[in-house]
Amino acid sequence: MDAAIPSGITMGSSTFEQAARAILARQHVRAAGPSDAVAGVQPQLVVEPGSEQELAKVLKLANEAGLAVIPRGGGTKLAWGNPPNRADLIQSTARLNRVLEHPWADMTVTVEAGCTIQTLQETLAQHGQRLALDPLWPSRATVGGVLSTNDSGVLRLRFGALRDLIIGVTLALPDGTLASSGGKVVKNVAGYDLPKLATGAFGTLGMITRAVFRLHPVPRNSRTFTILARDVDETQKLILAIQDSKLAHTAMQARFSADAPPQIDILFEGTKAGLAAQQIQVTMLAAQATLREVAPDVWNARQETCSLSKAHASDGSVVATVIAKLCIMPASMAATLQCVARVANAPRLCWKAVMQATGIGCLRLAGTPEALPTALKSLRDHLEHAGGSLTMLEQVSLPAPFDAWGGIGDALPLMRAVKRQLDPKTTLNPGRFVGGI
Repeated sequence: MDAAIPSGITMGSSTFEQAARAILARQHVRAAGPSDAVAGVQPQLVVEPGSEQELAKVLKLANEAGLAVIPRGGGTKLAWGNPPNRADLIQSTARLNRVLEHPWADMTVTVEAGCTIQTLQETLAQHGQRLALDPLWPSRATVGGVLSTNDSGVLRLRFGALRDLIIGVTLALPDGTLASSGGKVVKNVAGYDLPKLATGAFGTLGMITRAVFRLHPVPRNSRTFTILARDVDETQKLILAIQDSKLAHTAMQARFSADAPPQIDILFEGTKAGLAAQQIQVTMLAAQATLREVAPDVWNARQETCSLSKAHASDGSVVATVIAKLCIMPASMAATLQCVARVANAPRLCWKAVMQATGIGCLRLAGTPEALPTALKSLRDHLEHAGGSLTMLEQVSLPAPFDAWGGIGDALPLMRAVKRQLDPKTTLNPGRFVGGI
C-alpha cells in the first residue's frame, strides 16, 4: 500500500496528515485500524470533517497527494461492490449529521449526508411527513450511503425509486469544488441532473454532502396481508393479477426459500374505510389461496435476508454466505426462482430470496466456499440471457473475489467519460464500480 503513495506522502508524520490536521481538529484525524478495512483492503488514515467546506478541502489535499479516498457513512454497505484497487484514506461523514431545513408546507427537506435515515424520519414525523423510502438498516444507514448505493425497498412500488424522490444534491468533487444541482422545490428541472447522476454511483464521482428530497404524508392507518401460495407459478400469477387490478396497494413482496412454500405480502395504507374495501378486493383476487392479516414485521424479510452470518455444517466444514441483488422482469419471476432452485440443488446450497413486485430482489446463498462461485455464474448467465442482472452485495466469505457487476452493456464508454470529467485521477473509490471505475 505504501508503494502507491507518492514520495513525501507517507502516512504517520506525512505531509498530508499534517495538512489535514491543520484543517480539522486533531481528534478528527486518526490512524485506521482493522475495523476500518474495506472489503479486505486496509486504509491508513480516517478523517471526520465537520462541515462541507472541511470535507472538500481534505478531499482536495488527498487528490493532489494521489491518495485513494473511500467515502463512508454508517458503514452498513461498505462491502458492496468490488473491493477497491487501493484504499489510503477513509473520509467519514459521521459529523455531517444534521437536518438542515424542513419547510413542511413545501413537502421538502434538506439534510446532510451523514444523517441516519431513522433520525431523518423521526424529525419529519413531527410534522406528519416521511421520506417514502425503506432502505436496509435505517438506524445506521446514512443519507449519503443510501443514495450512493441506490438502496430502496418495497415502497418504491408506490412512490418511485430514489431518483424520483431526490430533487437536489451537493457534491464535493476531488478538485475541492462543492457542486450543487437541483433545488428545494418539487418542480425544479433546471440545470444538469446531478442528483440522479450521483444516485447509485457508489461514491465514484464525488462525495455527497447534502441532499434535498420530496416528502409524503405519514399514512393514517396501514394493514398488511400475507397470501400463502402453493408454488412459484401460482405466486407469479397472483402478483400479476394484483398488479393488474384496481387495488391501491403501497408495497408487495414475495418470500421464497428452499424449504417452505412462497408467501406474498401486501401493504395497504389509508383510511379505515378504504382499507376495509381493499381487504374485500384482495380476498376476492386470492380466493383460491389462503389469505391472512399479519403483523408489519414481515417487511423485515429483506433486511434479514441481507444480513450475513457465519456458520458451520454438521461435519464441521465452513459454510460461506453471499448476498446478491437480482433485477428481472416481473413476468419472469417464476422462471428465475426455478433457476435458483436448480442451481442450488446440485451442490446442496441453502437459499432464500425476497422479490419485490417491481422485479428487484435479494438472494441469500449459503454453502461451501468452493461451490458458490459456480452457482453464481450459472445464475448470472441465466438472468443476463433473460435481460436481467445479478449484482453481488456481500461476498467476503468467498475464497476469491467474484465480479460484483457482471455484464454492463454498451453504457461503459459513457460512464468512463463522466468519471474522467469529474474524477480524472480516480481518487474516489477506485475500482469499486462497474467496469473497474
